[in-house]
Amino acid sequence: MAEVILGISAFFHDSAAVLLVDGKIVAAAQEERFSRIKNDAAFPINAIRYVLKEGAISYDELSAIAYFEKPLLKFERLLETYHAFAPRGLGSFLKAMPVWLKDKLFFRKSIKNALKPLGTAKIPLYFAEHHLSHAASAFYPSPFEKAAILTIDGVGEWATLTISKGYGNKISILKEQHFPHSLGLLYSAFTYYLGFAVNNGEYKVMGLAAYGEKESEEVQSFIEKIKSQLVDIREDGSFLLNMDYFNYATGLTMTRDDYWQKLFDIKRRMTKDALEQHHSNLAMAIQYVTEEIVLKLAKTAIKLTKSPNLVMAGGVALNSVINGKLEELPEIETLWVQPAAGDAGDALGAALVTLHILEEKPREPQVPDAMYGALLGPSFTHAHIEAVAHYYPQILYTKHESEELLLNTCVEALLKGNL
Repeated sequence: MAEVILGISAFFHDSAAVLLVDGKIVAAAQEERFSRIKNDAAFPINAIRYVLKEGAISYDELSAIAYFEKPLLKFERLLETYHAFAPRGLGSFLKAMPVWLKDKLFFRKSIKNALKPLGTAKIPLYFAEHHLSHAASAFYPSPFEKAAILTIDGVGEWATLTISKGYGNKISILKEQHFPHSLGLLYSAFTYYLGFAVNNGEYKVMGLAAYGEKESEEVQSFIEKIKSQLVDIREDGSFLLNMDYFNYATGLTMTRDDYWQKLFDIKRRMTKDALEQHHSNLAMAIQYVTEEIVLKLAKTAIKLTKSPNLVMAGGVALNSVINGKLEELPEIETLWVQPAAGDAGDALGAALVTLHILEEKPREPQVPDAMYGALLGPSFTHAHIEAVAHYYPQILYTKHESEELLLNTCVEALLKGNL
């Protein structure tokens, strides 16, 4: 009988589902692809229906369900954080606790209730730690028998980054850094201060950084201020944040704006405000500092594991500019980054944790990898697209028989500014 595992990430951002059949990734999709809500946090019922249909599997045929983190550990972190920062954070505490006490403490029940429309079988439900899910999503689909694993994001339960060793079907966590000291949240704080949405606009900060004036005194001054006032970076890449400047641990915002305005002499940009040169320069500064930290962490991971192969996951691993810099490091022989490095990929990671760690099933690395080009979500035939276009007569379209002609037409349109 086939081993069929449904992996789920849900309720925070980038909800997703994945289906493993005998260790093979049959299908995976984010809920946003169906709901059309970017970074949708809702329970991924549509994504689950899709992966089951794609695998020709009924809900009652599942062997196990895996969830991407441990909610009770996260609740423990919230309580300890509020206690550590008291009396700061009372407003946030009073807002958060009723939600947790009413719904979030009962995740097992909530998940099972959400799955009821799909079937009646009693399927075992397992919870994997957040960063272990990231590590699993990075290592197990990679082509390596052994590798250094680096996961960096905002925060899971407690961990904000981990260095692990992957070998065979095993993962050993060697070092981890804990909340509130988080590289992902540091970058998100700048995302927020620059007027973009947290957990959504970080890629815009990465893009904006390219417009910074690299040799300008302002950029160098911003870098110096970040490193002297906001983050204390150690030689191995570990760091401490100066929490006097941040509000995310107990508040409802990312930064203490008055402190930041005094430090950088820039007001927090509102979403509709024009982007000015100093915004690009500030983006460039935090991009450079983040690069410095990640490169040091990568070197440490290689040194600790004695493996020249590095795999990565976690939201910070979506920073493609940094990944390009990592490929230039002489210490790294081969870099492999999980395509769905954010929390969506944790649905896969949780399923693989269940398969290889909990059930101790063997693993056979595949070349180039086990992601099948990451083409794991819904696809649409030409006939389907044409049928939709016919259904809406107001849509004007041209069907090109030649792919070359289609590409040339699109390129010409882009060159004319017809985005």
